[in-house]
Amino acid sequence: MKFSEQWLREWVNPNISTDELVAQLTMAGLEVDGIEAVAGQFNAVVVGNVLETAPHPDAKKLQLCKVDVGAEQPLSIVCGAANARADIKVAVALIGAKLPNGLEIKATTIRGQDSSGMLCAESELGMAEKSDGIMELPSDAPVGEALYDYLALNDHAIEVDLTPNRGDCLSILGLAREVAVLNRTDLKSIDAAAVAVTSDRQCPVEVEDTQACPTYVGRVIEGVNSAVATPIWMQERLRRSGIRSIDAIVDITNYVMLELGQPMHAFDLDQLDGGIRVRRATEKESLTLLDGQTIEMGAESLVIADHKQALALAGVMGGEGSGIQTGKTHTLFLESAHFDPVAIAGKARSFGLHTDSSHRFERGVDFNLPQVAMERASQLILEIAGGQAGPITTVSEERGALEACLEPIDLKHQHVESLLGFSLPYDEITQILTRLGLGVEAVEGGWRVMPTSFRFDIRRDVDLIEELGRIYGYNQIPTSPTLKLEPVDSESTIDPFSEAAVPLLTIKNALVNRGFQEVITYSFVDPAWERLLAPDAQPVALANPISAEMGVMRTHLWPGLIKAAQHNLNRQQERIRMFETGLRFRLNREGAIEQEEVVAGLVTGPLLDDRWCHESRPVDFFDVKSDLMALFGLGRNEERVRFEKASHCALHPGQAASISLTDPLVTKGVDSEKATATAPEQVQVGWIGALHPSLENKLGFSTKTGKVSGKVYLFELTLNAIRKGNIPKFREVSKFPAVRRDLALIIDQDKPASELLRTIKAHSGEWLTDLMLFDLYEGDSIGTGKKSVAVSLTLQHPSRTLNDDEINHAVDRVIRVLKEELDAVLRE
Repeated sequence: MKFSEQWLREWVNPNISTDELVAQLTMAGLEVDGIEAVAGQFNAVVVGNVLETAPHPDAKKLQLCKVDVGAEQPLSIVCGAANARADIKVAVALIGAKLPNGLEIKATTIRGQDSSGMLCAESELGMAEKSDGIMELPSDAPVGEALYDYLALNDHAIEVDLTPNRGDCLSILGLAREVAVLNRTDLKSIDAAAVAVTSDRQCPVEVEDTQACPTYVGRVIEGVNSAVATPIWMQERLRRSGIRSIDAIVDITNYVMLELGQPMHAFDLDQLDGGIRVRRATEKESLTLLDGQTIEMGAESLVIADHKQALALAGVMGGEGSGIQTGKTHTLFLESAHFDPVAIAGKARSFGLHTDSSHRFERGVDFNLPQVAMERASQLILEIAGGQAGPITTVSEERGALEACLEPIDLKHQHVESLLGFSLPYDEITQILTRLGLGVEAVEGGWRVMPTSFRFDIRRDVDLIEELGRIYGYNQIPTSPTLKLEPVDSESTIDPFSEAAVPLLTIKNALVNRGFQEVITYSFVDPAWERLLAPDAQPVALANPISAEMGVMRTHLWPGLIKAAQHNLNRQQERIRMFETGLRFRLNREGAIEQEEVVAGLVTGPLLDDRWCHESRPVDFFDVKSDLMALFGLGRNEERVRFEKASHCALHPGQAASISLTDPLVTKGVDSEKATATAPEQVQVGWIGALHPSLENKLGFSTKTGKVSGKVYLFELTLNAIRKGNIPKFREVSKFPAVRRDLALIIDQDKPASELLRTIKAHSGEWLTDLMLFDLYEGDSIGTGKKSVAVSLTLQHPSRTLNDDEINHAVDRVIRVLKEELDAVLRE
C-alpha cells in the first residue's frame, strides 16, 4: 500500500515528524518498505500560460512559444515537445532555476532564436520516470504561482508492506485509524452523506450466488460528462499512491478504493443487456478484460454479467465491452459489492493477473463499506462530471449471516497478564480496545468485547491480547517478567541482539558448507606443547591438573587441533579440514586471567577428494585464505581485511601472515588530487600460515613420513572480528553506462598487490564502482625483481554519463600517484 503523507494527515494529524510516523507504523506491525519525496528538489518553476506558438524557422521539430508567467513581459521560449500549443497552462522553469537532474536554466540561443526559460515535463521535475511531452496543468491554474506550492509537492509517498491479516489498512481510512489509535488523536469522519436522488432510473440486479456475493449495491447516474478532466488534486493523490490517471470516472472509483478500501467498478449502462446478474461462469465461458486479455472461465469463477454475457470477473477486473468510454459514456451504472474472500482468493493468479481490487477482496473488505463507498463515489461523480443520481439498489440477502460472525469475545484481565508478562492497567486496556473501534463492556474480571466489521483478524481473546501488546508498544514491554505467575527458580531476560551481528551458528555453518568439520577439544593442554607453539605466551597453570599433559590452560586452539589431526592421520585420513570455536586464556600484565573467544582451523591434504573430473592437488595458502575471506564476508567486511607478511614462531617463514582489520579506505569526492593513502589504524585479529618446518618434523607431519601429502595450514581469528558486521545499505543502480579501464602496472616484486589496490581506491574518486585484479605476470621480459599486475577500474556516475575528459582525468591521476608512492609504471 502506497500513500501520500499529506492525504493521511488530512484524516489524522498527530504532532510527529515524518520519520517518527514511519517508525511508529513499523513498530505497530505495518512495516514501511520505502519513503520518497513526491517530486525532485527544484526552484524557480512557476505556472505559465502559453499565449501563442510559431514554427522555428531553422528546425522542423522546434516551436517558438510566447509564455505568460505573471511578469511584465511574456517570455520567449524554444520548445521541442509535440504537445506544446497555445492556450494551455504549463510548468515553466525560469532563468536561474535548478532542476532535479542537475540542469541549471540559463538564457540561451537555440538555432539562432533566444530562449529565456524551459517548458518542463514531469520527468524533468522528478515527478515521473518518463514523459511523452511537457506537463499540462488545469486551465484554472494561477499564472505565476510557484509550482511547488500549487501542487503541494512538500509531501512524501510512503509504502507499507502489510501482512495478509491487515487488509483493513489497504486504505487511507484504515491507516488513519491506526495512526489515531497509536497517538490518541481524533480521526476525521467519512464524508459520505447521501446525495440527492434526482432520477428514477434503475438497473435490475440479481444475485444468484449469495454466499460468494452477500452484498451488492448499484446506482444509475445519468447525464454524466465522461470527457471532463480529472481534477489535478485527485490526479496527484493517485500518482503519489502509484496509480495512473485514466479518466474522471475510473479515477473516482480508484480514488474511493484508496480512500475507503472498497473496490468499485463503473459500467456503461447503454452497453448492458437487461440488467445485472451475479453468477458463476459457465464452462469455457470467455471474457475479454480491460487489459485486452481474453480468458476462458469455468464454474469456479464468479462473474458480473448482464442477461446476455459476462461483463467482469468479479472482484478482479472489468470487461472491455462494458467499460467507460471517455467522451462517449453518458449514463453509467456504478457498482459496489462485498465478495467472500474465499470466492475471490486465487482467481486472479489463475489467469496471471494481480489487481488492486483482487488484492483487497482476497484479504477481506468491510461488509459495511459498499453503501458508504457508493455515496462517496456518487458525491464525487456529481461534483466533477455532473449528472443525475438514481436511487440505490441493494441486494443483501446474507447480511444477517455476516453480522452473526461478529460474536462477543470474553477477555479476562488475568489472561492478559499471563500472556504479556506484566500488568497492564484496567483503564489502559479499556482505552486501547475502545480506540480500536471495538465495543467494550466491563464485566467481572475483565471485559466483553464486540468485534468490528473491518477487522477480520480479531475473533478470539488472544487476538485482542496481541492488539493490546502491539498498541501499547513492543518496545515498552519489560524485558524481564514483572509478575510472579508461577514459582520460578531464576529470572530470565531478553538479551539485546544487534541486527548487524553475525550469529555464531552462521559462522559455523559457513565453515561446514566449505567442507570443514567441527571438533571440540580440551581447554587444558600440555605445557610442553604450549612452549613449542607459543614460547612467548604465559599460560595459566592449573593448581590441580587432571594429568601432567593437561597442566595449563590453552593460549590458543592450535594444540587441540594438531592432536586431532595426528589422530586422524594415523588412521589414514589424508584430507583434513577441521575447525573449533572456543576460549583461549592468557595472563595480562597485572596477572589477571583474560579469556577471549576465537575460531581456529587446521587444513592439510588434497584440496578435493580424487575424482575423474579434476586433478588432485595439495591445498595451498590461498585456498585457506579464501575460506577466511568467506567468514569476513558474512558481515560484509571483506574490504576491511588486510593480510600482511609477518613472522610467527609456529608458522613457516615466508608463508605466514597476520590478519588485521582497518576502516574502509575509499576517498570520497570527485576531485581527489589531494587525497592521501595514509593507512588508518589497524587492529590485529588473527594469524594464518603453514606450520613451521621444524615443528612439522617434531610433530610427525613431514611429507617424508608419508602421513601428509602437502603442508599443514593453521589459522586463528578472534570471533568478535567476524561477528561485528555491517547492515546492508540500499544504493540505487545507476541508469547510466559504466566505463572500464584496464591498467597493467609494473611494481617491485616485494610490494603486495593489496597496497596497490588501496592506493587506487584512495585516489580514483567517488565514481569508482568496482576494482578488480585480474592478472599477474612475472618474467624476464619485465626485469628482475619486478612483477606485472593488471587491474580493471570501473567508473560510473549515479545521475549522468561520464565524458572522456573526466574519465581520463581520474585514470591519469591514479597513474601519477602510483608512480609517486609505489614507483609503479605502466607496462608497455
